[in-house]
Amino acid sequence: MSKTATEFGINNALSALGIKDINNGTSTGLKSFGGGYEITSNSPVDGAKIGKVTTTTKADYENVIQTATIAYKEWRTKPAPLRGEIVRQFGEKLRIYKESLGKLVSYEMGKSYQEGLGEVQEMIDICDFAVGLSRQLHGLTMHSERPGHRMYEQYHSLGVVGIISAFNFPVAVWAWNTALAWICGDVCIWKPSEKTPLCGIACQNIIAEVLKENNLPEGISCLINGDSTVGEFITNDNRIPLISATGSTRMGKAVAQTVAGRLGKSLLELGGNNAIIVTPDADIKMTVIGAVFGAVGTAGQRCTSTRRLIIHESIYNQVKNAVVDAYKQLKIGNPLDENNHVGPIIDTKAVTMYQKALDAVVEQGGKIIVEGGVLEGNGFESGCYVKPAIAEAENNFSIVQHETFAPILYLIKYNGDVTDAIKLQNGVAQGLSSAIMTNNLREAELFLSTNGSDCGIANVNIGTSGAEIGGAFGGEKETGGGRESGSDAWKVYMRRQTNTINYTADLPLAQGIKFDL
Repeated sequence: MSKTATEFGINNALSALGIKDINNGTSTGLKSFGGGYEITSNSPVDGAKIGKVTTTTKADYENVIQTATIAYKEWRTKPAPLRGEIVRQFGEKLRIYKESLGKLVSYEMGKSYQEGLGEVQEMIDICDFAVGLSRQLHGLTMHSERPGHRMYEQYHSLGVVGIISAFNFPVAVWAWNTALAWICGDVCIWKPSEKTPLCGIACQNIIAEVLKENNLPEGISCLINGDSTVGEFITNDNRIPLISATGSTRMGKAVAQTVAGRLGKSLLELGGNNAIIVTPDADIKMTVIGAVFGAVGTAGQRCTSTRRLIIHESIYNQVKNAVVDAYKQLKIGNPLDENNHVGPIIDTKAVTMYQKALDAVVEQGGKIIVEGGVLEGNGFESGCYVKPAIAEAENNFSIVQHETFAPILYLIKYNGDVTDAIKLQNGVAQGLSSAIMTNNLREAELFLSTNGSDCGIANVNIGTSGAEIGGAFGGEKETGGGRESGSDAWKVYMRRQTNTINYTADLPLAQGIKFDL
């Protein structure tokens, strides 16, 4: 293990999470099935090898799906509040393991330790939400047009839910899905990103403790590991009625087509190209805080990261200078060191993508005003540390239209009124998160109206990043249309059924149809 890992207690964290000597990559909790090739998890923090996992073969997968299917038959019969109790216990385990899991998230993915802890807190929060929800899985009662009849609708569990998650939130997004799916009576098969497999192992070990302590089937929570080929096992499987997939738009389109081809259901959380509109009535200090955290938090690798800052021409230079000054204060380095603001991006492939994007914005007519670049030397040996960059650009540049998963912020000038800014904000293929900075009530309300932001998330006087679990999370257009987490997002994990009960001795037909025998 590297000096960094030792210095910041990664050894102890791995040991606490049951992955000190990791060599198994496929598990339904208590057993290991992986018989495929090995994946090595290397930390972007220092380039050190953390461990290896073995991938899931087709034969392994069949064992997993059978285990999950058998578990579902038992799990679905448990009363929803009892299922909620299991989720409550899982949340309590996460409180115990929060520090260790937060460190692993930071070390394996590269986000700051504070963000790693925040991600585990999201898991705890969704468990709390799901526990309450387990007593509120409500339907509706409707009046029938036929006398002596009662109509109502209810929700039933779906079955086995497949989850494909991305590297940037290696544990929280899984929890968003599983906590709700479990209280709905579903069981889950999870394929974490092949870039962060140890986070998946750690989460599986934690829920396995809870299932074992309650004498419940291990197949309630299943794990498979590997690349897109392994993901295709679940997307092609008609035994899995719902696939929840988080990742790129390209990946989401492939998943959607495959699942639709077998008439399954997809919950898609895909790309974002998020903007903050800054009007003449904005609070500049608040704007800078929201924009800088949105642009550099998680090194620009959040789906809700701020990519575009759309600024009115009358305050453009003032805002630009304030943001540039803020960037001068950023500290880049080991994310486990809480004095640093920005850690590494995920791998050297992402570094290459970042460099190409900076070249492209200049080629297309933009101007770099905060220089980027790859950091080298002591502390940056992994080759994954880059400087957050700022470029002046136009909204119609092809590189601006594209989501680059890296800390690059585009400044875009608008003139006219807020409707012109909204057109720019909406003028991209993605529709995840958006924000407006203004103290003008009319501007704020217009932004939130049907003529305003076309995104699934629209904020006033906060940034684009940092959603709470109480609200449904997701976006429109090429973001995929899915909704996870809060509100009534639970309904996607269940099937709706309409029931009509006749409590008379007659059989009248709907619409007054006569059919006498």
